[in-house]
Amino acid sequence: MPDDKSCVAGRTERLQKILSAYGVASRREAERMILAGRVAVGGETASLGQSAVAGVDDITVDGLPIATERRLVYIMLNKPRGYVTTMSDEQGRKTVTQLVSDVGERVYPVGRLDLNSEGLLLLTNDGDFANAVMHPRFAKVKSYNVRVRGNAAKAASSLALPVEIDSRTVKAASVKLLSSDSYGGVLTVSINEGLNRQVRKMCEMHGLHVLSLRRVSIGGLKLGSLPSGKWRHLTENEVRGLSVDSNG
Repeated sequence: MPDDKSCVAGRTERLQKILSAYGVASRREAERMILAGRVAVGGETASLGQSAVAGVDDITVDGLPIATERRLVYIMLNKPRGYVTTMSDEQGRKTVTQLVSDVGERVYPVGRLDLNSEGLLLLTNDGDFANAVMHPRFAKVKSYNVRVRGNAAKAASSLALPVEIDSRTVKAASVKLLSSDSYGGVLTVSINEGLNRQVRKMCEMHGLHVLSLRRVSIGGLKLGSLPSGKWRHLTENEVRGLSVDSNG
């Protein structure tokens, strides 16, 4: 994997790109940090759309200079329920970054899992890698094991039908019924898109109440037996697969 620093050092770049490249936050999160007045250049509060030169201009976040020397890190976390997928939380809720504080580098989440969802979450300080994983152009299939209340057997076929969510037509790439009884069941739902709470909304639209939701794979990367709340480094092959292949 190329080092993001080579893409920005010595060149004038948008601040959000610099912050992403140097592992401070994703570009979207960096934009929020700039809008909140947390970023400064040369001692002056930065504005969204402002540019700077990494390694030359004095860029700080919350009064601390960004680190321009670092190693690229790629990890998988088995996110437990009850943690938010953000760097910090204004409501004081637990964040996933608390679970990876011993990584040795500042990393940020690639995509999101909502508060009550669990399972596979990627974190990195490589902006290009994060963009490759999240960009719709690469259409990486994400699979979830979903425990539901309702007619799971009937929904297993209907979930493959198109529905409109947030003004977009979506459907499951595949659905597998793992178990069912008179109360509900467990489904594996795979999707290509990544709309906010998409699987939950799809299930609700098909008459199911989601009891638990656990992401088990992204592309060819599987959560496996990693314990809840624990993390591990990705292998070089895993990083390469997520960066290049559409489905690993």
